[in-house]
Amino acid sequence: MNTKYEQPGITVDLAIFTISNNKLKVMLIKRAEEPFRDTWSMPGGFLLHGESLEEAAHRVLCEKTGVKNVYMEQLYTFGDPKRDPRSRVITVAYFALIPWKELDQPESQKVADLTWSAVDGLPKLAFDHKIILNYAVKRLRAKASYSNIVYGLMPKQFRLSELQSMYEIIINDKLDKRNFRKQMLATGLLEETGKKDITGAHRPAMLYQFKKMEIAFFN
Repeated sequence: MNTKYEQPGITVDLAIFTISNNKLKVMLIKRAEEPFRDTWSMPGGFLLHGESLEEAAHRVLCEKTGVKNVYMEQLYTFGDPKRDPRSRVITVAYFALIPWKELDQPESQKVADLTWSAVDGLPKLAFDHKIILNYAVKRLRAKASYSNIVYGLMPKQFRLSELQSMYEIIINDKLDKRNFRKQMLATGLLEETGKKDITGAHRPAMLYQFKKMEIAFFN
């Protein structure tokens, strides 16, 4: 076997987003091991023998959140030779979107603590994870402008006002109500459920749902 070439380690790291208390938040875990012991980091892990990158990402997602079948996509590959003080480690980053109400927080032997941090107030992070998370937030905000990616954070049925609020939280900006409604209905990606939301103090409003729970792009 030719050993003159270095054999780098390969990991997957996940930017797991949700929206809670009107804030875009990301899951962080406090490392229980060196390097960066007691420092917050993205959930992740080394690629197992015979495991594909996508399989590894789904494994980490399930281990850390207890959920499956959520929106997830590959983000980017980060390979700075000095990103891990132990050895040469290349990480393939993914991001996932999970509705807050579907989240579970199982304990892990290697996780000392877990928190959901607002993306605009991240603590000090291990490795190059702040760079990765900033990249993930930019990707999510950009994709929200031309696709229905927000479906990954929404309940199955919703008011248009709830959908608008979700977009505003993600892009961190206000949207005109009339224009938003017109543009979203014109995409052809929504359909009326035939039901109305009559809860709360607001007026009854039609409930909508996405025609397909998969990524689609605006015309």
